[in-house]
Amino acid sequence: MTQGEVLDIMREALYMILVLSIPLLLVSLVVGLIVSIFQTVTSIQEQTLTFVPKIICVFLGLMLFGSWILNNLVEYMTRLWSNFAVYIR
Repeated sequence: MTQGEVLDIMREALYMILVLSIPLLLVSLVVGLIVSIFQTVTSIQEQTLTFVPKIICVFLGLMLFGSWILNNLVEYMTRLWSNFAVYIR
C-alpha cells in the first residue's frame, strides 16, 4: 500500500465526515440563530436557553437524516472492505 493510497482513503474519509455532519450542524446553526434572535427581541439573557431547543432539534434531525447517514457510511465501509485485498499487497 502506497502513501498515495493511504492519503486517498483519508481524504475520502474526511470528506465523508464533512458531508455527513453538515445536515445536523445546519440544524443546530439555524435553531441557535432563531433562539438568539428571540433572546434579543425579548431581552432574555439566559445562556442555557439555547441548549434544550438545540438538543431536541438535533435529535429530530438525527431521526430525519439518520437513515441517509447510515446508508452512506455502510456504502463507504463496504467499498473500503471490498478493496481490502488490494490494500494488503
